[in-house]
Amino acid sequence: MAKKLSFLSLVIFFVMLASHGQSRHLIDYPSSSMVSDGVNSSFNHQQQAFIRLYNFLSDSSCDETYGFLPCTTTILGNIFLILVYGCLMFLSAKLLSDGSEILLQILGPGIIGGLLLPVLSCLPDAAIILASGLSGSKETAQSQVSVGMGLMAGSTVLLLTLLWGSCLIVGKCDIESSVAVDSKDTKIFSLTGSGVTTDIGTSYAARIMVISVIPFIIAQLPQILHKTSQSHLAVLVSLIVSPALLFCYSLYQILQPWIQRRRIAYAKHKKMISGILKDLKIHALGRLFTANGQPNKDVIQKLFNTIDNNSDGYLTAAELRALILGIRFEELDIDIDDAVDQVLKDFDTSGDTRVDMDEFIHGISRWLDEANHSAKHFNNHRRGTSKLLTDFDKQTEKEQAPSGDKKDDSAETSLENPKWNATKAVMMLLLGTVIAAVFADPLVDAVDNFSTATSIPTFFVAFVILPFASSSEVVSDLIFASRKNSRSASLAYSEIYGSVTMSNVLSLSVFLGLVYFRGLTWNFSSEVLLILIVCVVMGLIASFRTTFPVWMSLVAYALYPFSLLLAYVLNYVLGWS
Repeated sequence: MAKKLSFLSLVIFFVMLASHGQSRHLIDYPSSSMVSDGVNSSFNHQQQAFIRLYNFLSDSSCDETYGFLPCTTTILGNIFLILVYGCLMFLSAKLLSDGSEILLQILGPGIIGGLLLPVLSCLPDAAIILASGLSGSKETAQSQVSVGMGLMAGSTVLLLTLLWGSCLIVGKCDIESSVAVDSKDTKIFSLTGSGVTTDIGTSYAARIMVISVIPFIIAQLPQILHKTSQSHLAVLVSLIVSPALLFCYSLYQILQPWIQRRRIAYAKHKKMISGILKDLKIHALGRLFTANGQPNKDVIQKLFNTIDNNSDGYLTAAELRALILGIRFEELDIDIDDAVDQVLKDFDTSGDTRVDMDEFIHGISRWLDEANHSAKHFNNHRRGTSKLLTDFDKQTEKEQAPSGDKKDDSAETSLENPKWNATKAVMMLLLGTVIAAVFADPLVDAVDNFSTATSIPTFFVAFVILPFASSSEVVSDLIFASRKNSRSASLAYSEIYGSVTMSNVLSLSVFLGLVYFRGLTWNFSSEVLLILIVCVVMGLIASFRTTFPVWMSLVAYALYPFSLLLAYVLNYVLGWS
């Protein structure tokens, strides 16, 4: 089957490469000495010698990037190239993200997590923006630079609308006394009775995000004040302010590494879950999963009875400690008492400092569901319980999550063979950087050619498509939020606000540098207004409240089509550009 699909893909690819051919024409040469063969003796117009699908083919030519990477002027051909180059850019973003997180585990909080991680997370975006205005003539750069602006605006809107709302949906819990109750989700269809609660640190991250839009406002001031002759100076001032904000933000991350502490400490928490589940699998009197992949409650009940030494129907801290002592947590730098406290916090929903049968079944089932969900992103093949838990254990080494306690400030997640892991991380970072540098330019060309072939403005193509190619954090944020507790929700939303902040300062710095040093015209009023509206609206909402009901996801979702419609109206109805 795989061979058939590969062959079919190859055939489709060569079909898309085809444009036209040549053949002999039947031409009538008038002669009184020749007998007519039935061909019309008069040609009043010249006919093409091939059949052309005008909606999919073009007469224009294109230049191969670097002289060997393919290009095309057809619609289908450019769709194919955008998919290929987009996947490569996504791979680059994934390599950079995974490599930097491995270094974070090895080196701990500090410059790596505060400066290198945020910068590397924006590298694919920066490479695409740089490629959009660096090559070609000034006129070509002015045309293609809208790809970079479309990517910036699209990434911001995607993260603060579709991803923001999706995290709220998957992470919702019941709201009681204006606070979401961890792991309690009984109000399935309630728009006001369920939602998520984040911590105050997440609100600080949202406020920083609002502040990060200042360079956009500075660059836009001449248009606001109707002094367009000062645009070049405004771009220069914004180009100075933007890197300054980047430096301040990185310094803040180094001096106040609360997000890094959350990631590292919660890596231990997930390792604890993985270790307990593996130990339970060894002692289980049957399979932890049923045939249809659901947690096996009968087996979990038998496990409870095995752990409940005095058969009183409750698991005390002492009984949980006896279970955890059998797991070699000291190799993971995890304190036994902390592990017992974490299990009680995860399982004990009644608050009586002990775990009954229902709480145990619900807690283990939730852990297994998380392991199943997380491992699916690591390996999509069908597997048994042992393979699933092994995959979950491997995936745990890549994923981080929140804790927030100051005592975890120096916490580090121990990795086997740190030298090999450090080498592996550096190789991943180098490979991701090379891929981003090499394939950013052909991706921009493919977007530009697709825009020309379809007559769709370049900005809209880049706005909709490119953010999915460079946003590798989407899946991890959804996984964090799906744990259905305030700590995970806080990390997920902190990651969103942090990504937007870095886009507003780092990606914008690259864009402003292109505009200033290449002498391009700043004509992005509608695009800037889009970014300002979404950042300020969502930022202010998150700055002054910590509990978000489900109905707010509808507001976030609505902002995405609203942004596209607003850009169209401003540009093509009101003529802003």
